[in-house]
Amino acid sequence: MENKREQTVVVYEMYPSIQGESSWAGIPCYFIRLTGCPLRCRWCDTEYAFSGGQPMSIPEVVSSAVDSAIDLVQVTGGEPLAQLHCPTLCQTLVDSGKTVLIETAGAHPIDVLPPEVIRIMDLKCPGSGEMDRNLWSNIDHLNQRDEVKFVIADRNDFEWARDVVREHNLSDRVRSVLFSPIFDELEPRNLVEWILEEKLQVRFQLQLHKFVWEPTHTGV
Repeated sequence: MENKREQTVVVYEMYPSIQGESSWAGIPCYFIRLTGCPLRCRWCDTEYAFSGGQPMSIPEVVSSAVDSAIDLVQVTGGEPLAQLHCPTLCQTLVDSGKTVLIETAGAHPIDVLPPEVIRIMDLKCPGSGEMDRNLWSNIDHLNQRDEVKFVIADRNDFEWARDVVREHNLSDRVRSVLFSPIFDELEPRNLVEWILEEKLQVRFQLQLHKFVWEPTHTGV
């Protein structure tokens, strides 16, 4: 059986920053970005991570996170769950004492992850072009520590997300339901007004890192 030292993940980049999204926004966070994603969302802002990177052993990756001395770690991509050994990486990070977040598109099963991992699942709205990739059975595995994100392009996306939230009672099922406007495409104020009109119990969010640094800047 392959041990952790032999297991590898392909890492595009690792870096300290602030968490730019979710209910953890603004908190120092160490990011581990894995290479590759089978989805092609129209608004994707990490296309650069679809390829490249380098194979690293799980102990190497975890050692880098531990050396950062930052308590919060996020495993992201690309789509991190597209890599076979991502769950083992997450478990090893948990075992090292880190609070571990994972951002996933929800197109892969999330129940392969350790129960301590906080899952931020990005359900794909119609405007993404990848709505058919949503794995709806994942909703049954969400808990009060998890979060669900909707990236919204227009009113149609908003109404679709609103209906999903209500149909699956997401506001009671998870810690936070996140509504995020596509940067430089949907006017943030419009999304706020729609949320208030519909009296939705969701969290409006902007991508903080795109205001601190240039929106196209990587490694932040």
